[in-house]
Amino acid sequence: MAADGPDPASAAGRWAAYLAEWAIPPEILAGTDRSPWGHPVQRFAARADADLAQPGGTSYRRALDTLALVRSRTGRPGTLLDVGAGAGAASLPLARWTSAITAVDPSAGMLAAFAERAAALPDPPLWRTVEGRWPDVADQVEVHDVVVSHHVLYDVQDIAPFVAALTAKARSRVVVEVVPQHPMSWLNPLWQQFHGLARPSRPTADDLVAVLHAAGVRALVVERSTRAEVDAMTEQELVEMATRRLCLPVDREPEVAAALATMPRPATRAVVTLSWAGTAPAAAGPG
Repeated sequence: MAADGPDPASAAGRWAAYLAEWAIPPEILAGTDRSPWGHPVQRFAARADADLAQPGGTSYRRALDTLALVRSRTGRPGTLLDVGAGAGAASLPLARWTSAITAVDPSAGMLAAFAERAAALPDPPLWRTVEGRWPDVADQVEVHDVVVSHHVLYDVQDIAPFVAALTAKARSRVVVEVVPQHPMSWLNPLWQQFHGLARPSRPTADDLVAVLHAAGVRALVVERSTRAEVDAMTEQELVEMATRRLCLPVDREPEVAAALATMPRPATRAVVTLSWAGTAPAAAGPG
């Protein structure tokens, strides 16, 4: 293994190489005066609000079942760690079945949205936030019964230590949710249209499964399902975001709007739930 990264021939090395192909060519980046990166907090907040109002989905049920099992074995509510928490869509709908939630995210704005929603719960568990990137801040986080991480791993190039830290912080189970293909894949036709640039088709959720098998995780379960799509952005906000992500100037927004008009927003989205056993020692029950 190279000192500065995973073996290129390994599953983790292939994952890193696939993600590296998503880098925007320097000559395109040089032509824009605003960053194409970043996620609007309000979009994540809207998703958290929708999931709080109507919890559901395979990933939610998998985490809920694990929390129920923790309670049946120990006689106490379980604790929950949310890595890449955003505004809390993965963890806050489970709050009533937990005694404590820790939310980790690199964005202060996202954590503020999480805190606002956690504080507003009718009977909130203990909760705290940790600002920083995982696994850099893993040593600031205690072991929890269940670890969740939704729609994060496509942003993680060095995936093996990220996964290892998730597993090490879970007593019972890790529950991860991703989409089948890179979440920016929907823009691929527009990259071709506006820049003549063919974008990658990998990595996929299947590549992530290969990483997990190579990492030796125990009791891996892969579940594929669909969820209702929740997107609070107006048409104009979507146009603005797509134009920025495509590294185009503001005056190209009408062209982007025309292109997006041929791409109806989906009512549902496919998701993949990956769950596996944690390696942290089990906590003793009461008494």
